[in-house]
Amino acid sequence: MSLRLSTVILPYRRWNEGGRSAWTRAEQLGFHTAYTYDHLSWRSFRDGPWFGAIPTLTAAASVTERLRLGTLVTSPNFRHPVTLAKELISLDDISGGRITLGIGAGGNGFDATTLLPSGQEPWTPRERADRFAEFVPLLDRLLTEDSVSQDGTFYSAQEARNIPGCVQRPRLPFAVAATGPRGLKLAARHGQAWVTTGDPKLYETGTPEQSVEALRGQVEKLSAACAAIGRDVAGMEKVLLTGFTPDRGRPLESLDAFVDFAGRHQELGFTEIVLHWPIPDSVFAADEKVFEDIAMEGLAQLA
Repeated sequence: MSLRLSTVILPYRRWNEGGRSAWTRAEQLGFHTAYTYDHLSWRSFRDGPWFGAIPTLTAAASVTERLRLGTLVTSPNFRHPVTLAKELISLDDISGGRITLGIGAGGNGFDATTLLPSGQEPWTPRERADRFAEFVPLLDRLLTEDSVSQDGTFYSAQEARNIPGCVQRPRLPFAVAATGPRGLKLAARHGQAWVTTGDPKLYETGTPEQSVEALRGQVEKLSAACAAIGRDVAGMEKVLLTGFTPDRGRPLESLDAFVDFAGRHQELGFTEIVLHWPIPDSVFAADEKVFEDIAMEGLAQLA
């Protein structure tokens, strides 16, 4: 598979004050997909403006024509498969079949407890994995079957109707974020793509070389999970969301730095590199001119 370049546009700006223009510019620059985070807010943006992912993507679909759109990532932290499926089918219809659902088990950030009773502890990693293991297969069914009934431990559906289904058949693609064995099994069985941000243990003190080796190991584990069910991992998109590896700022330092970074990760088997749209005075600050140069010329430099 050839390498694709995509971006993440965080929903922190009012639509008529820069929000709209970022999405239209992403299409002009030739990005393959423009994603957004599906959170109630996020880390250092907690005390500032933040808008909902699904309405933002719906608006983006109305002002673009070719650009794919998606979430990186949606999680069970504040979503239910039944209502999410209805929204996704509607969004896929409005966009003309341009939606990818990035989906993961979620973390323990502050918005993971927003819907929990006061004082209740966040779900443990095991609890998140348990919920995710039930969430993904049910969502898969909801997006492919006209009527679904299921009694689950965490999520149930009683004659949930989803006619006419997705524009994309049999359903819109899943990009499953996973690094552990249970998540990788879900990615192998239900994902059209796999997403990683690297090894979080290396974020603060690791080296770029250690990160590459950790990612190599993740790709090997994904391959094993696919082989276990008779699936060829070569047909699966492999997505790297940048900004969370030890060389987190390096890819956007210059065009040459991006080409070096992308080339090393393409050699590992990654088929899509995702860059954050620059946000001044934030962890995603970067030179917008360099960012646009990378969008327009980065992949050509790799050829």
